Amino acid sequence: MQIGPYVIEPKVILAPMAGVTDKPFRLLCKRLGAGLAVSEMTTSDPRFWNTAKSLHRMDHAGEPDPVSVQIAGTVPDIMAEAARHNVEHGAQLIDINLGCPAKKVCNAWAGSALMRNPALVARILAAVVKAVDVPVTLKIRTGWNAENRNAPEIARIAEDAGIAALAVHGRTRDQQYTGVAEYDTIAAIKAMLRIPVIANGDVDSPQKAKRVLDATGCDAVMVGRAAQGRPWIFREIAHFLATGEILPEPSLVEIRDILLAHLEHLHAFYGESSGVRIARKHLGWYAKDRPENHAFRAVVNQAQDAATQVRLTRDYFDALAAGVAPGLPAAA
Repeated sequence: MQIGPYVIEPKVILAPMAGVTDKPFRLLCKRLGAGLAVSEMTTSDPRFWNTAKSLHRMDHAGEPDPVSVQIAGTVPDIMAEAARHNVEHGAQLIDINLGCPAKKVCNAWAGSALMRNPALVARILAAVVKAVDVPVTLKIRTGWNAENRNAPEIARIAEDAGIAALAVHGRTRDQQYTGVAEYDTIAAIKAMLRIPVIANGDVDSPQKAKRVLDATGCDAVMVGRAAQGRPWIFREIAHFLATGEILPEPSLVEIRDILLAHLEHLHAFYGESSGVRIARKHLGWYAKDRPENHAFRAVVNQAQDAATQVRLTRDYFDALAAGVAPGLPAAA
């Protein structure tokens, strides 16, 4: 798949997820096979660009090409300025958020709430495309609710505005992440457009990725929640699409090493206090399929410093790899 001058290979993409797809996680997923990793949503409001949160979200130093940054907002001129600002700070692709279902985003009429106003969508897209000389992409849902499923209309507006690629999450906003993704809707959108279309929703295995690509005719798949705690899913999907073969699951030793490197990057990126706190959700996702999950989380979540968090995690996976029950202390 090609977006502007960039060839996206393999054709599996990390979805933008607020609070998840930060720089450490994007780098990890790219290293493990993602063809593209989209940043977590950044605000278009310049009043917040110098906050610690925004500065971390806008940090792309050392990130492999192409760097894709998602922006959100409702005012065309402000969105255009946000696009310019992010390009000046390293963005090589600008992604516009019309897919976020979060209440606090939709209450501000941003994210998927914008799909209720196609005329405003057209103005925003035109303003952003005109403002920057990098490709602009768009992420949408199938509509606001079952009675207002206007993704085809928005898709046509996007293509006409010069959007370079479109990602479609196969759910309406009111479904959040429940129900089953509507691949038939995504297929219909792909059939009507000339630009690349990316299928998003419920892609949680290599076999599912291939079925979705076959069913929709899309140019790539986008993986979100299934990558949490399992970032190696990207190489599994890429390998299966290329060869038809299933890669073996990573060993416990490899999982340990992936997780420890991730922890160390989080601690370095955010500083010890914030890094330890942010790492806790990732630790929970990595261990979620283990029978000792609850005990592990109860102990590791008590760690207040980076060294303790790393030691407890290392000890846990070392014990699993040795085939013995992890010795989980009562307190860290």
